[in-house]
Amino acid sequence: MPDRPLKSWPYTPAPDLVADIGGTNTRVALADGGVPRQGSIRKFPNKGRGSLTEILQQYLRETATTDCAGVCVAVAGPVRDGVAQMTNLDWTITAEDLADVGGTHRVAILNDLQAQGYALRSLDPRHVRQLLPTGPAIDGGTQLVVGAGTGFNAAPVYHFSSGTQVAASECGHIHLPRHGEREEALARHLAALHGIATVEEVLCGRGLEALHRWVSGQDLSGAHLTAAIAAGDPRARETGALYASIMGRTLATLALVHLPFGGIFLIGSVARAMSPHLADLGMGAAYSEMGRFSSLVQSFPVAMVEDDYAALLGCASHLAGLTA
Repeated sequence: MPDRPLKSWPYTPAPDLVADIGGTNTRVALADGGVPRQGSIRKFPNKGRGSLTEILQQYLRETATTDCAGVCVAVAGPVRDGVAQMTNLDWTITAEDLADVGGTHRVAILNDLQAQGYALRSLDPRHVRQLLPTGPAIDGGTQLVVGAGTGFNAAPVYHFSSGTQVAASECGHIHLPRHGEREEALARHLAALHGIATVEEVLCGRGLEALHRWVSGQDLSGAHLTAAIAAGDPRARETGALYASIMGRTLATLALVHLPFGGIFLIGSVARAMSPHLADLGMGAAYSEMGRFSSLVQSFPVAMVEDDYAALLGCASHLAGLTA
């Protein structure tokens, strides 16, 4: 009987392991070539877990993954010298721990906003919605990702021939804009409470609720407040208009710092909840009110990112750009 040639099976390299760690849940996925593997995303509650390592090890067991080409995680907190300390969890995440879990030295820890920045060039256009009628984005131009959720922050995204770089920052703690008597009064109120009036204390989730309390004397959750804005409630829309104005001025200020001709991209739960109303409530007018620089500011496109898994995509994209 003649020998039959052996069938040549395609070689499948080890996947990358990527994770997006929030205060409540952690999303984990496998990725190939900078793209999360379809059907691989799983969500794990953080409550009752002693560390991120427990979750990643469980994920690898459940997906029968034994080898990882690289590991990259995005964390809701500051990262310094390869170590992340979670803000709302008693977890410390180190590059050494990730290397042990994945069996690889190709590891990275990103701030969650950095991960969102690395995702921008790979986003499906269907998941990006334009908010203001500004000029077109310039391909390869600097971009700015702005997060409004549990906190507020922004990060510039630079594209070089050698790859993309996203700079970490703490933009949420810059001074609150003070345009007109009402914003001056709000700033004085916040300074009395916190020692300084910052944009985060208005534009994040607790800030939106505190803003409504200051405007109306009412205590409403963010979800009830945005529902009331959508329903046309006058006091809620008064709060929404002040929020939209401060958001517009903050975006314009950051835009003149970074010159994001590639576009400004809002992310985060609060930004998403407010995004259907921001233009109607006057964000565009406040954004454009920059004196002789108004026309320059209007050349920076402003959009909303509506992809829940963009941070995983950003981790995968970042790993793809690292050498082994």
